[in-house]
Amino acid sequence: MKRETICIQSGWKPTKGEPRVLPIYQSTTFKYDTSEQMGRLFDLEDSGYFYTRLQNPTNDAVAQKICELEGGVAAMLTSSGQAANYYAVFNICEAGDHLVMSSTVYGGTFNLLTCTMKKMGISCTVVDPDASEEELNAAFRPNTKCVVAETIANPALVVLDIEKFARVAHAHEVPLIIDNTFATPINCRPFEFGADIVTHSTTKYMDGHAMCVGGAIVDSGNFDWSKYPDKFPGLCTPDESYHGIVYTEKFGKGAYITKATSQLMRDLGSIQSPMNAFLLNVGLETLHLRMPCHCANAQKVAEFLEAHEKVAWVNYPGLKSNKYYELAQKYMPKGSCGVISFGLKGGREAASNMMDKLQLAAIVTHVADARTCVLHPASHTHRQMNDEQLVEAGVAPDLIRLSVGIENVEDIIADLAQAIEKA
Repeated sequence: MKRETICIQSGWKPTKGEPRVLPIYQSTTFKYDTSEQMGRLFDLEDSGYFYTRLQNPTNDAVAQKICELEGGVAAMLTSSGQAANYYAVFNICEAGDHLVMSSTVYGGTFNLLTCTMKKMGISCTVVDPDASEEELNAAFRPNTKCVVAETIANPALVVLDIEKFARVAHAHEVPLIIDNTFATPINCRPFEFGADIVTHSTTKYMDGHAMCVGGAIVDSGNFDWSKYPDKFPGLCTPDESYHGIVYTEKFGKGAYITKATSQLMRDLGSIQSPMNAFLLNVGLETLHLRMPCHCANAQKVAEFLEAHEKVAWVNYPGLKSNKYYELAQKYMPKGSCGVISFGLKGGREAASNMMDKLQLAAIVTHVADARTCVLHPASHTHRQMNDEQLVEAGVAPDLIRLSVGIENVEDIIADLAQAIEKA
């Protein structure tokens, strides 16, 4: 099925007499007739539901839809995008391991991988996403287990050369993990360019209405873990917490997600609630309609800002003047996202003044939903970084992150025009 049809039809497959709309299985637990039946579930000998912390029918239906949208083999939902990124990495990294990460990833991800996971004994080398293959190669160590990057960086809007990063990662026998939140699988499917695992903050465009925090992990099934048993013992050697199961032997291409679900979710518990999964599914049903509108509106707004005399600079991959225009055309020919970054000639003070004058656009921490919203990352999401780190992350002190919604674009531009004039 095409992606538009997957958005509507995939996931929940009702049979005779079942509800047409995905039900909310609002239950912590599930009944079985015999002790043996329940025991086989705990031994991973049978598939089924017994406790929602591990699996829930509502969640699984939505995960399946996201999996099909990305073209993967297995997927799982998490309580947030941060949990998705954490699980995606921690599923294959442990104390003493190392990973390589693009410097322009979202500030929360940057903190997670460089600070919090450092306390767990996992080290991280930060690389410039525009680095040459030779420079990227230099970042790897014998204990490197994965590479982490974003399709479109938040908020720097750097477009990743996915094929280059995949080529380097695979040369060092590790997977490439891509956060595809901003592009969504409507505009880009990283697996088609060599990525191995995709994560999402479903809180953003997938939900689309700023209702529910959530995350997702999708496995392509293409990375052969069993080829490198010494590098990935968690997947290739017996798991004593599950009676010595070897995930790659028992679950094949489903090994990675099965381990993340049955081991990490079991122990850490960052599950998405069934109600949130239900609402996420409602958002997914219109994702293929909303994304083209976000992109078309953002293109017109970016062109307006680029021509404005009080605007110092504009960063949007859809502009021909943009550094990443060609990469965006290669990986996202139908559009990138609805997020624009720009700065005013008056600098940081002018940015704050302008934001306070907006009437339609709201100052919120959120990004990528139906409503136009704005943020000053240096003061908000990235305020834990010093100026040097901000520059390294592609976040200038005067950077304004504008998430263009799906309102009438003339109204969005009029609101920006009056606010810039008063700044």
